[in-house]
Amino acid sequence: MNKRRSKSVSFDAMVKFFMRQYDIPTKRDVNKLMTKFDRLEKLIKATAPPAKSGRVSSKGKALSGKSSVTASDIVLNIIKTYRNGAGFAQIQAKTGFGEKKLRNIIFRLNHMNKIKRKSRGIYIVS
Repeated sequence: MNKRRSKSVSFDAMVKFFMRQYDIPTKRDVNKLMTKFDRLEKLIKATAPPAKSGRVSSKGKALSGKSSVTASDIVLNIIKTYRNGAGFAQIQAKTGFGEKKLRNIIFRLNHMNKIKRKSRGIYIVS
């Protein structure tokens, strides 16, 4: 019986076979993707309008940071304007906030003891 002698496969050829078979990216593939990303980022930066800052001082200089008036402050100020208590619908009409957001704000203000529930749906400042 003749024993067939098989060719020995080099390690590099085996690695290349597995990389192609399982779609494993090579260093060259990653570098190509990075150059494409760089080109896209430059294009986006070139076409994007300049970013506006949040606040501007009275002298026209931009101030960093967020607005000092929060949604809770807005709701609290609206409740303060009503002496006999503000209803949920009144607060929602004045602020324009959604129902869920407004309920969360009212819950938070009540939990911090800034407002009280006079009756169902009517809130007063404590």
